[in-house]
Formats: sequence, structure tokens, C-alpha cells
Amino acid sequence: MDQSITYFATDDSHQKAIMKRAISFLSITLSLLSFSIAAPSKKLKVFILAGQSNMEGHARIETFDYIGDDPATAPLLKMMRGTDGQPAVADNAWISYLTGHYEGNANGEGAGKLTAGYGARGANPTKDGGKIGPEFTFGLTMDAALDEPVLLIKTAWGGRSLNTEFRPPSAGTYTFSDAQIAQMQKQGKNIDEAKATKAKESGRFYRYMVDHVKHVLADPKRICPSYDPAAGYEISGFIWFQGFNDLVDGNTYPAGADGKTRDYSQYSDLLAHFIRDVRKDLNAPKMPFVIGVLGVGGEKAEGNTVAFRKAMAAPAALPEFQGNVAAVETAPFWAVELDLIDQKRGKVKQMAHLLRSKSKNAPNKDGTMDDAAQKEYLKKYEAEIISADEAKKWARGASNAGYHYLGCAKTFALMGKAFAEANRKMMP
Repeated sequence: MDQSITYFATDDSHQKAIMKRAISFLSITLSLLSFSIAAPSKKLKVFILAGQSNMEGHARIETFDYIGDDPATAPLLKMMRGTDGQPAVADNAWISYLTGHYEGNANGEGAGKLTAGYGARGANPTKDGGKIGPEFTFGLTMDAALDEPVLLIKTAWGGRSLNTEFRPPSAGTYTFSDAQIAQMQKQGKNIDEAKATKAKESGRFYRYMVDHVKHVLADPKRICPSYDPAAGYEISGFIWFQGFNDLVDGNTYPAGADGKTRDYSQYSDLLAHFIRDVRKDLNAPKMPFVIGVLGVGGEKAEGNTVAFRKAMAAPAALPEFQGNVAAVETAPFWAVELDLIDQKRGKVKQMAHLLRSKSKNAPNKDGTMDDAAQKEYLKKYEAEIISADEAKKWARGASNAGYHYLGCAKTFALMGKAFAEANRKMMP
């Protein structure tokens, strides 16, 4: 009996020891399993957006509804709005936006979770301007497509050229041509002073851009709370959307061989320098680079506009940039129906000028119409050429001038989405 009891006691003790070891092993296994299941920190995806006024973005939020009028773009509007009807706020995307006055004075940074309002801003660059640029749908598209957190670093100022203010370092200082110097001499200008001014301005906004990107990336967590230093970040794309100041610069880009359109080949060279330089300065040798080709005027544009578009897109065809530089045409996103209305609005403005001029062909050539009579005449004239439906459509879809893509949110939304898709195709 005693032996039997001893036997079972020993067996029970042995079983308890086995159970202890099993529980310990299970505990370790569960800990390891829990560690493996926990979401690992993900590398922050950084995208840089730079350019002039159209990268700033002049589409007012009030023009969002126009996007829903077209069945083809209604789904895009759904992405741009939350369930409360307000502009969407990205789940996992943040933005730092450096902008300021046209002269570059009083630059300021707007930052936070990506939403609408990071378009062109007024006197205070740190405050919501009620507008969007391409950044809004670019960031929303990337946020939806990527598992990693997203950080946009946007630097944009209106009226800045690539040939001067954004001039890349490797292109050297802006140099006046012999024809330009001769013209300045004819005008009695101080040549040495003009050269000094150009040298000072050459690359100034390029430096602002690079310095701000480096400043943000020195402490990404300041902008993006979900950033994990252990995981780090990766510069995953650069969007360049600029061009209007170069397009209209007849001094830097003289008439071409045909004598009808300007020779913009220098812009192509400068943009190639720009791509190489930002990759070097940001230590991102294979960074995907998207060129937003200026599309003002739409697909029916002619002359210098077409020549300039070709020059903008040209670097994407260079052998060294194959697979990592893409040119995205924005002309297809031009709001044609709004443009037709804008042309009629232009006629109304011309009539207003004629009424004031009292020229021989003006309705007020004899000067008998006072201000009230002129306003009444202009009101009737406008009603004759612009229908009530057209007036409503304009108010619903446009908020700025033609050189700002008519301030149409539909246009900017489509461009931002296209830029994101082109960038994604080039990402590893």
C-alpha cells in the first residue's frame, strides 16, 4: 500500500514537472507568436511636390460639387469627401507645406494631416486658404494604395521660373545672351547691375526647396506622429509641376528656326539638370520623378504652348531616366465646357472696356451713358451671350483664371490622381 502510494506520488510529481515545462514552453511560444503577429513598424514613404502657382493650387473647395456632376468623376468626389460631407482627412498621410510671398519673403509652413486647404494661401502661409492643388488627391491616392505612412513635403511659390529662381546648381548662374545684353544697352540699363541681380536670384527658390525638405526629414516625427525612427523613411517620389513663367519668357527662350514658335530646348536641359541635382542633394539617386506637363488651354492649344509641352516632357525620354522619370500630360484634364464659358466672359470684359473707352466703335461713343447706364447695358449684354445655366455652371465649377486651370477642383483632382498613379508605377 505504501509502495503504491509512493509510486503514484512520484508519478504525480513527474506529471506536474512536465506540465510546468509545457506551460513555460507554451508561454514562450505565445509570446513569440504575439511578437510575430504585432504589426512591424513600416518605413515612412516621403513624396516631394514642387513648382509654381499651379502646384500651389487655385481651385476653391466650393467647386467640389462640380466633380459629382460627371458620372466618370463622381467616385473621385466620394474619395475627396468624408461621410459628414466635409473634405476628407487622410487616414495615414501628413503634409508639410512651405510657401510665401512671391519674392520669397516671410515664408511659412503649414503642416498637419492631409486634407483640403493645402492649396494656394494668402498673406499667412500657415493658414488654410480654402483651396486645393494636386497634393490633395495625390496624397489620398497614395494613402489608399500604400500600407506605410505617407508624408508629403510641398514647396511652391507663384510666378517662379526654372531658368532663374528654380535654376539647378549644376546649370550654373543665369547668363544673359548677346541679344539680351544688346537690348538692355538700347534701353539704357545698367548691365553689371542686371547681372548681379540675376546671379542673386539664380537658384534661390531651389535652395529654399532643398533646405526645407532636409529640415523636415531631420525630424519627420514633428510632422508625422506615426513615424518610427527605427524603421526610417524613404524618399519615394518627386512631382514637378511648373512652367508658365518659362512659357511666356521671350527673352530667355528666343524664336526658333521656324520663326513662329520659341526654342524651348534650354528648358529641357535645365529640367534634366534639376532632376540630377535634386537626386544628388537629397541622396536619392533613383527617386521616381514625375513631370506634370503644363496643360493650360487644353488639347486644342497651338504654337508656343505645344512647343513648350514637348520641351517639358523631353527629359523623360533620355536613356539615363528610363523607368524612373515620367511625363504626365495635364491637357486632357482641362475643363473644356468651362473654358467656353470663360471665353464669353472675356467678351463681357471687352465690352466693359469699350463702354469706358468711348471709342468710335463703342456703344457709348457719344459719352451719353453714365455709370448706371453702362452697368445696365453690360448686364443685358452678358445675359444675351451667357445663359443662366452657363452662369450656374461657371459658379459651380470655376474659381480662377485660365492660367490657373480656371480654378477647377475637378481638374486639379484628376491631375493629382494621375501624378500619384504615374509615381506608383515607378516605385520598386
